[in-house]
Amino acid sequence: MSKLLKSFLIIGTMLLTACASSGQGDEPVDGSKYRQNQDGTNYANTYDEKSIMNAASDFLGGGSEALAKLIEKAFKDNGEPNGYIIGTEGSGALVVGLRYGDGTLSHKIEGDSRIYWKGPSIGLDVGGNASRVFALVYNLHDVQEIYQRFPAVEGSFYYIGGLGMNYQQRGDIIIAPIRVGVGLRAGVNMGYMHMTPDRDWIPF
Repeated sequence: MSKLLKSFLIIGTMLLTACASSGQGDEPVDGSKYRQNQDGTNYANTYDEKSIMNAASDFLGGGSEALAKLIEKAFKDNGEPNGYIIGTEGSGALVVGLRYGDGTLSHKIEGDSRIYWKGPSIGLDVGGNASRVFALVYNLHDVQEIYQRFPAVEGSFYYIGGLGMNYQQRGDIIIAPIRVGVGLRAGVNMGYMHMTPDRDWIPF
């Protein structure tokens, strides 16, 4: 058995363990539980900073200065998002890393839909973990357009107080995932996220 095949078998085992420990399985995360519009008459096509901060704080386990700074950075760089994703993911790495995740995409116009993601990364780390992810989504005019690969934007990794965020972009659509501490990896900037409407275990 080749060393590369052994490496992928080890990574696969770690990912299955991580996904099992997250306690999510195939149960969707309910995005409506965390949606915090300011009032019932807000029909704007985007989410304001306060709404996103409330949703992120509720899902990631309470507000913090680090989270506020990352969200402020995303708004400064990209403006107001018209969608966000909440979910969980399992990841593992042995130089070459893999991650799998699932959750709910909340779109300002089209509402909630289930979403999955997967992708490889390259980094100088070894291990497996499970984490929560809150991702801001920009310029998504049709939900179907998100189902593609989003390469990481080089040099866009931001880390503050146990939280990390990077930008991944395809065309005009930008995804800015924020991960809680255990989900961070040095290799995340050298990979991509492949968003899909259904579960797919093939990593590429």
